[in-house]
Amino acid sequence: MPADNALIAATAEHLRRFAPFDRMAADHLSWLAERLRLGYYAKNETVLAPEQGEVRTFYIIKQGVIRGEREGQGAWLELHEGECFPIGALLSRRPAISQFRAQTDVFCYELDARDFHALLELSPPFHAFCTLRLADLLAQSQRRTQARYLSAATEQQSLESTLGSLVRRPPVTCRPDTPLRESLEVMRAQGIGSIVVVSPDGTPEGIFTVRDLIGRVILPATPLDTPMREVMSPQPVALASTAHAFEAALAMARHGFRHVLVADQGRLVGVVSEKDLFSLQRIGVTQISSAIRAANELGQLQQAAADIGHNMMAQGVGAEQLTLLLSTLNDLLTQRVIELECAEAELCRERFCWLAFGSEGRLEQTLATDQDNGIIFTLAPGESADAVRARLLPLAARINRALDACGFPLCRGQIMAMNPKWCLALEEWKALFARWIDAGDPESLLNASIFFDFRPLYGQAALAEELRQWLSTRAAANPRFLHQMVTNALRNRPPLGLVRDFVTDSGGEHADTLDLKLNGATPFVDAARVFALATGANATGTAQRLRQAGPKLNIPVAEIEAWVSAFFFIQLLRLRRQHEESEAGQPLDNRINPDRLNDLDRRILKEAFRQARKIQARLALDYQA
Repeated sequence: MPADNALIAATAEHLRRFAPFDRMAADHLSWLAERLRLGYYAKNETVLAPEQGEVRTFYIIKQGVIRGEREGQGAWLELHEGECFPIGALLSRRPAISQFRAQTDVFCYELDARDFHALLELSPPFHAFCTLRLADLLAQSQRRTQARYLSAATEQQSLESTLGSLVRRPPVTCRPDTPLRESLEVMRAQGIGSIVVVSPDGTPEGIFTVRDLIGRVILPATPLDTPMREVMSPQPVALASTAHAFEAALAMARHGFRHVLVADQGRLVGVVSEKDLFSLQRIGVTQISSAIRAANELGQLQQAAADIGHNMMAQGVGAEQLTLLLSTLNDLLTQRVIELECAEAELCRERFCWLAFGSEGRLEQTLATDQDNGIIFTLAPGESADAVRARLLPLAARINRALDACGFPLCRGQIMAMNPKWCLALEEWKALFARWIDAGDPESLLNASIFFDFRPLYGQAALAEELRQWLSTRAAANPRFLHQMVTNALRNRPPLGLVRDFVTDSGGEHADTLDLKLNGATPFVDAARVFALATGANATGTAQRLRQAGPKLNIPVAEIEAWVSAFFFIQLLRLRRQHEESEAGQPLDNRINPDRLNDLDRRILKEAFRQARKIQARLALDYQA
């Protein structure tokens, strides 16, 4: 092999160790290697700077470390072997925003901008990486995670499957005036468990299932000539054919039914049943929800709680969907615990609302979660808050202890409904929140970071909605409080180092590890909370808050989605780590040793922490903090 060909082959082989070059076609990678030149930069030498004008070169680090610096921010970025820069500037055909400086002696592969744009057209994996950098890396990582937990068959058919792909036959329908006998005969002849009731123009109006027979036909002795409109379940839930199976599973889990219609723009496409979803799952999400709803005593709920946490990683969906599934099932279990504990109490049904705070309030629970809850109640004319509280506290204590028995530990900080401090009338909550907003001291800011993420779980949801609207107005009208929230949030910096990739604990039982919850997820959670309070966004989840507040703050959608992707990758690592600890019978925590991650996940984690720095930079800029 000639020397030049040998050098090109060696360069291609070296690049193949890194994304996206590991997924490029061999001829495209060779095309790239042929056009690369090698550049050397001494320690502290500037490689690229904004004042140099439009970027003319694409850099791939062969050896050494490059530091990115921005005016007013200092060093904010560190790039290592196999990483590329400055992709955004090249795509936009503009100068670089950051100054790139050699932190050590550095060798870089360099490609002319003209060839960079040609490679974008030539190689789809390279184009995807450059235009959707973080999302592309996350997709790779998720595929690896899924392959780790799922069999090949499950990889093909997972909860990420579209509902359209699950529809196996045209829907069987009848008209609202069709006699019940005729519909039952059709169901028997077709061997189906449901029939959709449609209007003359084909619009779904209701559904009737075998499950409805006992309660609606047999026990009440309904005449068989009764029209279907009188026995059907009206307004059935319908999802588009492009919706995913996990969305149908969530709908079934939340509402307790076993069929979801598939319809596009009002046109009925088919029906997806609980059985269809069960065939996709190693764990039956809908079966767990059914078991929770049917539970009549604590032991049954304890078993359901164990099922919720068992092998959730094998569902084959991303962290956003996984945390939503976990939180939805945890919601159902909590609601059932409350129902069992206060089934006979009029006060439970009419006078109060059970609130979830913290990660449960944000629908972002992982496998390791304790209780953060409270009660909001109303007062009858002439009734005192203390009198109502005295009746509610024993009930709250029973509920908190039952949840503890189901695997949700009692909160060490006593943020629970059985604590009189957090069992308050609506006006008491407003007065408490007002004191925190007006005071702005460290304790008030800490409380705000927990309690302002509240969400109703059981009872009079209107009480929580009224409190949310009041809070949004009060917080948005106090810029000093928001500034204090920002200052407090910026004290928790992402653990990126300038000497090493990550800053980890140096000693003790947590040596060489970092806390993914405190140092990873929390910067996004804190920023999203401030954005939501500033704009009056009513969502409590971090991703939903960012997506609601982003347009009002003129933040580009791509920037918001990069933050959301980074946040959920950190959540995925937390879930994965806790699953491993659960399988090993170890206590669950949020700590990882980044040196034990594979190269791809280390790279994505670095990018996720960089996104955390970016969202904090946005906070600092907006509030001059």
